[in-house]
Amino acid sequence: MPNKFPVMSVPVTDGLPNVMMMDAASISGGMAFLVGELEKRDEKLHEPLTSITWPRDMPVKTGGGWVDSVSVFDVSYATSGGTNDGLIAGETNDLPMMQADISKDTYRVLQWGHILSVPLIDQQKLQKIGRNLDEILNKGLHLAYDKAIDRSVYTGIAKAGTHGLVNDPNITAVVADPHTLNGTDTEWTGKTPDEILADVNRLLLGTWTASEYDLSGMANHILMPPAQYAYIVKTKVGVTGDKSILQFLLENNIGKNQGVEVVIAPCQYCVGAGTGGADRMVGYCNDVDRVRFDITVPLQRMLTQASARDMAYLTPYVSQFSELQWPYRQHAMYVDGI
Repeated sequence: MPNKFPVMSVPVTDGLPNVMMMDAASISGGMAFLVGELEKRDEKLHEPLTSITWPRDMPVKTGGGWVDSVSVFDVSYATSGGTNDGLIAGETNDLPMMQADISKDTYRVLQWGHILSVPLIDQQKLQKIGRNLDEILNKGLHLAYDKAIDRSVYTGIAKAGTHGLVNDPNITAVVADPHTLNGTDTEWTGKTPDEILADVNRLLLGTWTASEYDLSGMANHILMPPAQYAYIVKTKVGVTGDKSILQFLLENNIGKNQGVEVVIAPCQYCVGAGTGGADRMVGYCNDVDRVRFDITVPLQRMLTQASARDMAYLTPYVSQFSELQWPYRQHAMYVDGI
């Protein structure tokens, strides 16, 4: 049977006459407010996940100010004339003459800039909850700057026509040796630890040979895609399984035998960097005299001005850094298809 009487909200009182307390709607709103007040808030501002690895893999020189280019001078020696390799005999006075050829390599300098815009109203709002908008945007700007240097170091800037550590066309690139069983597969997941060591030693020996067996020209830093790095870390060697392939490589490579401490590290930019999109292993000598880049002007704030039109404080940040410099390339080599 339908209810003949309308449903009415009953006010809640404290028993005193003519004193109104809260109705049902007020109670509901009050509970929502109470839930908000009881909320446990994480004060940490969680930033994006990212990876900056150039400080690990690339030497840098700083200073120099605003310039148009960075130059490196090279010298090569040769002798002309003479006989008997410069040996003096009783009836020989025809001696070779020493000559030096000095040349200069010039590298481009890239200018980088961003504007930090801090809206006045948003800044006032965030101050009420203890947030500093200028600090938040500043962190984002520094992250963008580090990512730009990261790309320049490893792959170069395509729009600027530069190349990086993993894709320089002037560095020798070879294909990894195939698996001995099928004769075609070059990937490490199908190889034995000895075959993987052979690929690493091939790279080290190739740079050592190209450097006329100067140990300072042997590669001491090897980069590879994270998947291959993870594989040699997790895969064990031998029956006892007390050693990973990575440990096996570090202890038995030809560089270790000659007193060169070799570093093997993962690098995301090696993925698909090889010929035909193959994964690439990069070996080089991580030394400031072999490869480097310059930050001629570190990241700096130029000026700050208030913009009435934008209702914001505008601050430009600028920096200047060079493309990758190769005083020598003999110490570098690529192995594709791992």
